[in-house]
Amino acid sequence: MTAAAAGAGAPGPATGVAVRDDEPSLVRRRRPGRRIPAGALLLVLAAALVLSLLVRTVLVQAFSIPSDSMDPTLVPGERVVVLRSAVAGDISRGDVVVFDGAGTFAPAPEPATGPARIGEAAGVLLGFRPGEVDFVKRVVGLPGDRVTCCDDTGRITVNGEPLEEPYVHPGDAPSEVRFDIEVPAGRLWLMGDHRSDSADSRAHLGDPGGGTVAVDDVIGRVVAVTWPLSALRTVAAGGER
Repeated sequence: MTAAAAGAGAPGPATGVAVRDDEPSLVRRRRPGRRIPAGALLLVLAAALVLSLLVRTVLVQAFSIPSDSMDPTLVPGERVVVLRSAVAGDISRGDVVVFDGAGTFAPAPEPATGPARIGEAAGVLLGFRPGEVDFVKRVVGLPGDRVTCCDDTGRITVNGEPLEEPYVHPGDAPSEVRFDIEVPAGRLWLMGDHRSDSADSRAHLGDPGGGTVAVDDVIGRVVAVTWPLSALRTVAAGGER
């Protein structure tokens, strides 16, 4: 009779330790694993990189709010998700947008020379603007709009109609700076919600473009606050609120 046929209490022939047939052994021989070919691993990593760049350059991008200029809509320290312009579509009055202010709200970058030009060209291909300086403001005037401050009631008017602005910081006037501008084609008039603490289009009235920003400089529309978690919320898109 063999050890296996002798029953549960029969000792093994080599070790003398009983191993019950109805329970698994505590130690099992490890089966050799299948190794992933190096080429396949590199392909997976490349695909992940391309997907990451696609999301970063085409779909969405994250930004941190650095100042009070959009309070109470956005406050310092919050992180927001921006839907890229290629996906967001047309810009509407009332949208909160992130844009590259280099050359309008900030000095234009110095032209790159030598090897830096190669890195600059590569950055453009990946969706990065050389010397990009990001700002977040609200669209108040669209191309062709006449934007004026202010009417007899103290409100900003667009094409002669008073603009309702419930998003303006409590206690702030719509604007202490008076202006009357027709927004050129392909450009936008942008203002912060905290009007008394925002250096926006009004601060650049004497600059080329009269304080307006090119539509092509808009990176995208703010759609949500994602951090801190206690402040998680969406940001309404478009329309006068």
